[in-house]
Amino acid sequence: MARDLEGFAPYMLNRIMARYNAGVAETLAAEGVSVPQMRVLAVLAGNGPRTVNELSVLTVIKQSTLSRTLDSMEGAGLIRREACEEDSRVRRIHLTDAGAALHARAWPAMKAAEERLFADIPPDERAAFTATLARILRSIRHHDF
Repeated sequence: MARDLEGFAPYMLNRIMARYNAGVAETLAAEGVSVPQMRVLAVLAGNGPRTVNELSVLTVIKQSTLSRTLDSMEGAGLIRREACEEDSRVRRIHLTDAGAALHARAWPAMKAAEERLFADIPPDERAAFTATLARILRSIRHHDF
């Protein structure tokens, strides 16, 4: 059974990400930000304002957990919610200057964690692996983003 799992890609990806996320959580705690908060900051910094539904997909955070995360981030002045012009019931989440500053401070720690993850992987293999992951994501995703 264990040998079967060693060749089962979803199992290996889960183990890798669990270990990676544990290490990142420790690193980000020193920066004063949680992993869910950093995911929100990174998505907003890289993609601009998003709805809660979009953020849930892009951050891979369940909406109930995301709502609590956004509440705390709004209270800390890291994000602001604004009604969408198309539908006033929908809120678009925006990064504030304080949120952008926190992202800028914490992002180098994320990049360093990524570098540790790939430390023993040659650049060409890393590029091929990342390209393969992007293809897999495109083939299984349910949204256009």
